[in-house]
Amino acid sequence: MNRQYILLATAALIGMNVPVEAQTPASPQTTSILIMDATVHVGNGQFIREGAVGFDKGKITFVGRASEADTTAFGEVIHAKDKHLYPGLILPDNTLGLTEIDAIRPTLDFNETGSMNPNVRALVAFNTDSKIIPTLRANGVLLSQATPQGGLISGTSAIMQLDGWNWEDAVLEPEDGIHMHWPVTRYRGNPWRGEEGIQENKNKPDVLEELGLFFDRANAYAKDKQPESTNMKLHAMQGLFDGSKNLYIHVNDAREIMESVKFAQSKNVKKIVVVGAADAWMVTDFLKENHIPVILRRAHELPYRADEAVDQPYKTAAALFRAQIPYCLDYAGDMEAMGARNLPFVAGTTVAYGVPKEEALASITLHAAEILGISDRVGSLEVGKDATLFLSTGDVMEMMKNHLEVAYIAGKKLDLDTHQKQLYREYAKKYGQEIKE
Repeated sequence: MNRQYILLATAALIGMNVPVEAQTPASPQTTSILIMDATVHVGNGQFIREGAVGFDKGKITFVGRASEADTTAFGEVIHAKDKHLYPGLILPDNTLGLTEIDAIRPTLDFNETGSMNPNVRALVAFNTDSKIIPTLRANGVLLSQATPQGGLISGTSAIMQLDGWNWEDAVLEPEDGIHMHWPVTRYRGNPWRGEEGIQENKNKPDVLEELGLFFDRANAYAKDKQPESTNMKLHAMQGLFDGSKNLYIHVNDAREIMESVKFAQSKNVKKIVVVGAADAWMVTDFLKENHIPVILRRAHELPYRADEAVDQPYKTAAALFRAQIPYCLDYAGDMEAMGARNLPFVAGTTVAYGVPKEEALASITLHAAEILGISDRVGSLEVGKDATLFLSTGDVMEMMKNHLEVAYIAGKKLDLDTHQKQLYREYAKKYGQEIKE
């Protein structure tokens, strides 16, 4: 017994000496700021050489050529010659803030039990103290869509600013849409269960029947102006039928993309977004005819099928661009939260495979904002929008050149330090090495 007490006391003392990284949120903007002489990447496909952007009280007040800016009207002027000014990058479809360490279950808060959970809100689970968040800010990702996972209907996502004391501080849009995972027709068999090769999903008809009945009940509930009692699951679905929420359908196969969209249309869903969409390049005509935007799975990924071209994931964005289908890029998949700091470099890869550079930028800024329904506030550098932007010494989409000097969310100047940078400085000092940042 005494030995147990000694071990517990020792563990407690060790824990007390572990340094904790404090993440103090930024303070509101107190003085007007003008950033001038930079290359201003507006986010809508346009850029301004030797441009300027001014903002005050968290809102953009000036966008134009530096020669046209009245410097006397601003309390602080930042000269940024040969540097690049961008709108904050937007990360859709990610568990950032809902997960911390993949191998430790108590830190994973994105998956609820049950198959139908439209009433589950990612908003209230978002952890603004996550140590992952600063690593994304340091690369220019300033907003994310906190997205639940699991089941057929996973829940309701929220658009979060990557700075704040808590989720109430950080929220930009509390309930932007509901996420549905379309059942696959076939799947690769699991040898541990005695399955070889490709297997038919025998449960799919039953699953689709269950899904259809749930949507029918939700539709009927939405039409009932005075229900006898409140059903939280059905109540959460109402936004799908009045257009106030998106239905995000997670699906990859070409036939299943068409099947799922037709299903949603038959259930009177107003706004549909396809997520993942590995086979989107095969069904561009269908997507265009039905006005379906796409949140495209990460380009830094293996092909969806073993017999596809090895560079197909890199080329899909260009196919959507040529077909004039609205799309944006995500980073969903394995280790998606920590890996999402590479979002700008994924966009850079699509440039190498046929997407014009400014359009590639739009796929992680304005197009993302339009698809998520937040383009009235963020996504581009335009007068009246939030001053959510950053200044980089180089091209944000090139890994060797992107280096943020300063970043703002709604005019609040961010701390761009990270736990990794702190360790770098600590050990560079220990071994007498020159610190380069």
